[in-house]
Amino acid sequence: MRLEIHCQDRVGIAQEVLNILVSFQIDLRGIEVDPELGRMFVAFPTVDFEKFQELMAKIRRIPGVEDVKTTAFMPSEREHNELFTLLKTLPDGVIAIDTKANVTVINEAALDALTLQRYEVAGLPLSPLVKGFNFQRWLESDDVLAQTRKIEIHGKKFIADILPVMVPAEAGHEILAGAVITLKSESRLGEQMVAFKKGDQESFNAIQASSNLMRKVVREAKKMAQLDAPILITGETGTGKELLARACHGASSRTGKPFLAVNCAALPDNVAESELFGYGPNAFPGTTEGKKGIFEQANRGTVFLDEIGEMSREIQTKLLRFLQDGSFRRVADENEVRVDVRVICTTQKDLPGMVQEGRFREDLYYRLNVLTLVLPPLRDRKQDIVPLAEHFMARLAARLGRKPPKLTENCASFIQQYPWPGNVRQLENALYRAVTLLEGAELDKEQLQLPSYTNDFGYLEKDFDGTLDEAVKRFEASLLRKLFPAYPSSRQLAKKLGLSHTAVANKLREYGINRKSVKI
Repeated sequence: MRLEIHCQDRVGIAQEVLNILVSFQIDLRGIEVDPELGRMFVAFPTVDFEKFQELMAKIRRIPGVEDVKTTAFMPSEREHNELFTLLKTLPDGVIAIDTKANVTVINEAALDALTLQRYEVAGLPLSPLVKGFNFQRWLESDDVLAQTRKIEIHGKKFIADILPVMVPAEAGHEILAGAVITLKSESRLGEQMVAFKKGDQESFNAIQASSNLMRKVVREAKKMAQLDAPILITGETGTGKELLARACHGASSRTGKPFLAVNCAALPDNVAESELFGYGPNAFPGTTEGKKGIFEQANRGTVFLDEIGEMSREIQTKLLRFLQDGSFRRVADENEVRVDVRVICTTQKDLPGMVQEGRFREDLYYRLNVLTLVLPPLRDRKQDIVPLAEHFMARLAARLGRKPPKLTENCASFIQQYPWPGNVRQLENALYRAVTLLEGAELDKEQLQLPSYTNDFGYLEKDFDGTLDEAVKRFEASLLRKLFPAYPSSRQLAKKLGLSHTAVANKLREYGINRKSVKI
């Protein structure tokens, strides 16, 4: 049994408690005193209930005793068990040695490193087991200071933090009592460095991923975010490519550093190079000072190149060199600049087709097409539509200072069946207009004011451009590119489509579809 006695700090009070225990012929097993908290703890064998009640009453009558109650453990027992649990579960090896460098305490991880059993270690000299550091000589030196050394145990390398253990002595002095050594293996250091560099995975929380398609995209994006290679995000307009790019930046080791976005389609060719790479002094009439470009401004961060397919061939060439070694020259400047920038690109265009037509550099395409994320259109991720709609309505309602409306069942069913050619952006804009004008507490499909469509003809975008023949070819190329990974030969694909081998081979050649341009 253990008692916790709340008492005053009075000379002789501990002796009076012990006298009572002796009078009851109780064998004392332990006593601890904490004068700062006014606590005394005693441990003794279990006694019967009547004897215990009488004992408690006598202790309470001692002058200076304020309260007495049972407790589950003594402070030293708690500290011992905490230390034991900590050492046992700690993944890094911990070894304590005395002033002769003999092992006094060791945990399971250190035993595994030494390939020894616990009964073999107690009192064993540590120095013969470890290469790279003389513990005995260090302990005998005049000034024993903390050390961090690379050591070797059974051919495996470890980083060892070697810390002296000092105990207080008289007159404020300290006496060396030994040392504690913590061991970190190469694999553990690697894990910790990955964790240290790991960004905020919560950056992906802004992406609605209820559907299997989007969950797969987010899983892949989280893995790619940890790397430094360029990422190419493809998908139709309005699918949220920039949102995904920002999430990848936020989940990378570059989080907190600049994220600069550039719309390649809105960047005129005559200023694109100076905007991206900067220019030197006197590069243009009336300029006496140089200017940093986007890539310099984003050093140690991320540059987001939206619609990379719109970039001119000249800028593509300079971007390719930058991606190869991280260096470039400003416009009208001979000095080479080197920066640490990750590039994330997006496109809604058929880059392999553009490569085949000579409108996009083949070597740049292969350089970018290493880590690729394909964002599915909203019509292919129906499970995400209602959660997205509720998210947009809640956000807008908060801005307007009112309660979010509810979707009627009719409206929820309608938006899940609608094709959404403008994808998430079209959904958000339609809801923005509807919620702003809404007077009731429910949103029905008539209030969305969306263009009608038919299952036979679908929905034709107003900005459709080109001839019927061009549209058919774009569809044909897209279909063949989607089927090619599952049927990666002209014969397999011809059998699937019910065409001749020659016809399919010619089409694959025409559209530049092969094992290099399409991931298998």
